Amino acid sequence: MRLRLFVPCVLLALAGCPRKTDDTAALAAQVKQRLAERDTKLGGYHIAGTVKDEGQDEVPFSFDYRAPQRMRGTLGTPATRIFSWDGTHLFEQLDGEKRFTTFKSELPPAKLAGFLTETFGVFTPEGFRAPLVSHGATLRRVKHPRAPEAVELAVTLGGEAQGLELVYVLRWPGLDFLDKRSRAPDGTQAEVRMEEEHCDAALALCVPRRLTRWLGGRKVGETVLSRVELNSPPPNDTFTLTAPEGYDVKTRTLVEATPENPPTGG
Repeated sequence: MRLRLFVPCVLLALAGCPRKTDDTAALAAQVKQRLAERDTKLGGYHIAGTVKDEGQDEVPFSFDYRAPQRMRGTLGTPATRIFSWDGTHLFEQLDGEKRFTTFKSELPPAKLAGFLTETFGVFTPEGFRAPLVSHGATLRRVKHPRAPEAVELAVTLGGEAQGLELVYVLRWPGLDFLDKRSRAPDGTQAEVRMEEEHCDAALALCVPRRLTRWLGGRKVGETVLSRVELNSPPPNDTFTLTAPEGYDVKTRTLVEATPENPPTGG
C-alpha cells in the first residue's frame, strides 16, 4: 500500500508537482506585484492629522507626496517646522528660529533613499508606505478579524537593527495595512494597529485613518488623520521652498558620514 501511494507522488513531483516552496514563491511574486501596483495608485496624495505619544502633547502635522520622489511635511499649526524634498534639494524651514536651510545631496542613491525615509518617516503612517519583500522574508496566508483573507510578511533585520523581527499583516488582495508587530533581541515587543480606515472605491484600496501604537501590551501613542486626499498629486512647485523674508539662510551638503565628515557635511 505504501508503494502504491508513494509512486504517484514521485511521478507527480517529476512532472512538476506543486510543492510548498513553489506556493511560497508564487505568493511572494504576487505580493511584490500587488505592492508595486498599490504604490502606483498612491502616486499623489495629501494627508493631515495629529500624532499623540504617551506623556506628550498632541502634535498636528500634514504631508504631501508626489511620485516618484517629492515630499513635504509640516509640524505644528500654524506650521513651525517644514521639511521638503523636490527631487534634487532638501529644504528645512524653522519658523520659531527663523532659519532656512537648503541641502544639496552628494549621497549615493541607496544612502539618499535611506536618509529621506528616516527624515519623512514621521509624516508617513503605516499603510502609506509599502514594506519591502526582501529575499529573507517569509510569507503565509492568515486570517484577521478585519479581513477574511490576509497575508503575513515576516522578516528579521540586519545591520544597525540586527536581530529585530518585523511582522506585517496585510489584507488580501489589496494589501491594505492591518497590523505590524516587532520583537527586539532583548524581547521588547511593539505593535501598530489599524483601528479605522479610509477606503477609496475608485482606487480599490484602503489606508489607515486611525492607528494606535503599543509597547509591551500598553497603548503608548495614536495617529489620527482628519484629512485624506488620495489620487490628487500636488503641483511640483509645492515642494520647492523659498526663504521667507528676514530668515537666516544657509546652504549645506549631504555627504556620507566618515570619521572626517559629519552626516550632513558643511
